[in-house]
Amino acid sequence: MTDVIDVETTDNEKAQSLKSVGWLSYILHLIVAVGAVLPGTQPGVALLIIALVIDLVKKGEAEGTWQASHFSWRIRSVIWAAILYLVTAPLWALFFVPGWIAWGLISIWFLYRIVRGMVNMNDNRPMPR
Repeated sequence: MTDVIDVETTDNEKAQSLKSVGWLSYILHLIVAVGAVLPGTQPGVALLIIALVIDLVKKGEAEGTWQASHFSWRIRSVIWAAILYLVTAPLWALFFVPGWIAWGLISIWFLYRIVRGMVNMNDNRPMPR
């Protein structure tokens, strides 16, 4: 009986630890996402890199849990946003307004993904693939 309780306690501690790491990462992503949407408030890419490194390092610990999908969700969000920003970067050099619109839409999409992830995390639900 003691072994079962110890395993449950360890699993609960692990789940809580992963959730705390997830919240830290989501908050860092949220700061960057809000900064990307509001002109003149960009906090810098450093916070995003820190959040991405946290997710990459801790993702393995989440394998087999509902939280694993959140780590993948955040990593994919950053990678896709980076690709989309890079692909649309030439629009800034050639045509200012289309570049501004493209980056605005990407930033809103990124903010949506972070908020959606936070809502699911709060409800202890995994993210879709």
